[in-house]
Amino acid sequence: MLGIFLDQKWIVNDWFSGWYRLALYILAYIPVGFPVLKEAAAGIAKGDIFSEFFLMGIATIGAFAIGEFPEAVAVMLFYSVGENFQAMAVNRARKNIKSLLDQRPDEVTVIENHQPKILKATEAKIGEIIQLKPGEKLALDGVLRSESASFNTAALTGESLPDTKSQGDAVFAGMINLNNLALVEISAAYEDSKLSRILQLVQEASSQKAPTELFISKFAKIYTPIVVFLAVAICLLPYFFASDYVFKDWLYRALVFLVISCPCALVISIPLGYFGGIGAGSRNGILFKGGNFLDILAKVRNVVVDKTGTMTKGVFQVQDVKIAHGFDEREILQMLCAAESKTTHPIATAVQQFVGEINPEIKVENLEEIPGHGISAMINGAQFLAGNFRLLEKFNVEFNAENSSAAQTVIAMAYAGKFAGIIAISDEIKSDAKAAVAELQRIGVKTTMLSGDKVSVVEEVAKTIGIADFYGELLPEDKVEKVREIQAQNGSAAFVGDGVNDAPVIALSDVGIAMGGLGSDATIETADVVIQDDKPLKIPLAIKIGRQTKRIVWQNISLAFGVKLVVLILGSFGLATMWEAVFADVGVALLAILNAMRIMYR
Repeated sequence: MLGIFLDQKWIVNDWFSGWYRLALYILAYIPVGFPVLKEAAAGIAKGDIFSEFFLMGIATIGAFAIGEFPEAVAVMLFYSVGENFQAMAVNRARKNIKSLLDQRPDEVTVIENHQPKILKATEAKIGEIIQLKPGEKLALDGVLRSESASFNTAALTGESLPDTKSQGDAVFAGMINLNNLALVEISAAYEDSKLSRILQLVQEASSQKAPTELFISKFAKIYTPIVVFLAVAICLLPYFFASDYVFKDWLYRALVFLVISCPCALVISIPLGYFGGIGAGSRNGILFKGGNFLDILAKVRNVVVDKTGTMTKGVFQVQDVKIAHGFDEREILQMLCAAESKTTHPIATAVQQFVGEINPEIKVENLEEIPGHGISAMINGAQFLAGNFRLLEKFNVEFNAENSSAAQTVIAMAYAGKFAGIIAISDEIKSDAKAAVAELQRIGVKTTMLSGDKVSVVEEVAKTIGIADFYGELLPEDKVEKVREIQAQNGSAAFVGDGVNDAPVIALSDVGIAMGGLGSDATIETADVVIQDDKPLKIPLAIKIGRQTKRIVWQNISLAFGVKLVVLILGSFGLATMWEAVFADVGVALLAILNAMRIMYR
């Protein structure tokens, strides 16, 4: 009797300890497993049944059913660790990008009732006047209300020379006031500044999926249901062929197979790889609008560049003036200056600096910019023309094109239907333009220069920086045709330009790259990639970042499939446990994440 009592006592203890152990593992499972099961249920409700969450859910619930409690908890725990690690990596990348780009102060000094008042930059309103002391950085976009002020714009454009602004000129967040006290009227709210828009572009770039990323997403939708049916086959089919069939053993193998086959490493690491590429670009002043453009840049074999403002500084200086007989030099230059002052072309600045103050008696009317030619205006009742010689031909003006230097840009002028003379202007080649072309050649990319300037000037610049193929005197539509020809002959092409005139060809090219996009809304909107500091050396760097990103993404794909294939084969023969399955899934995902993060610190 006593023996029976003891036996019953031990049976009760074994029963109690078994349920106690199960309860502890369920408590451990809930915080890491419930979010996954919730995602699986949400996916099923939307019709997306075969997701990685579904695979994890049925695998771990099955593990509980056959008594493999530690493995069930471990799978969810390590998956949770991987997800948190990914979230930390993405958040850190975003913070790094924002801290690199967003150089604005948190507070501004606003003038209210002739008294300075410190406010948070986010609270300042359009129309209010900001007081900016020497050495202070501007927090919002605005219009200069002081007579003049000099700004350091290096953080925005990469140009070390001070940029002197006059009353009424636009100034942007991130500029540093260099000398006198300046007053700026706010023209855009904090969140609407151009710098904010660039930050938003970078933050949203990860939503633009690359072809490789889209392929993996589509592949996972086909791959996952196949894996589920294979797991069912592994569990049930041996019943018909194996003489010593044990359901629990084959169910365990099927569950291991499910955990191994979960595409976590792919769905986590591949988007992170592209985000890393976008972050690497941002660290170097290159703004990619999406991972798809990284993929396209990786295979680009032709780079087509504009001349003025792209490979040259776009800072012109007047070198020579030749006025035709019968015209007064001062009067003609005053007319040119008055007409050019109404335009935004860099040549206008050079003319204004050379001529000085404009005679207020000169009235410019009916000003028209003729793309690829120049400008036409009515001045003092007669037509004034200023542009290239094609402009004069267009209006049937006879002219003498001699005595102009081949290495200089020439503005031809006509007044009242007669040739009035020329003004020769030269531009300075950017210091890193030659190195940029050499680096493009080193990485196997052919460079072509297109410009609306006269052929002799384009040839001089192209030869100086090492470009063999160049075309001058092109209208915007001619540039489009040239890029089409290059694409037809040599494959994909990236076009690098610096402004609104290049918008058509930027839109046509496989990748449009804009120089100095901060100063032009049209450039930011049209281009796929924006080089923030205007440096040509960033062109080959952007291509190399694209190539490295694609290389890392395919490394991760190969790693994930390679390890999974080996462990899948072992698992199907019962040679791999749930622990190997955890490594094949979450372990590979962690390795892939670490690999993807490498590019962030290029």
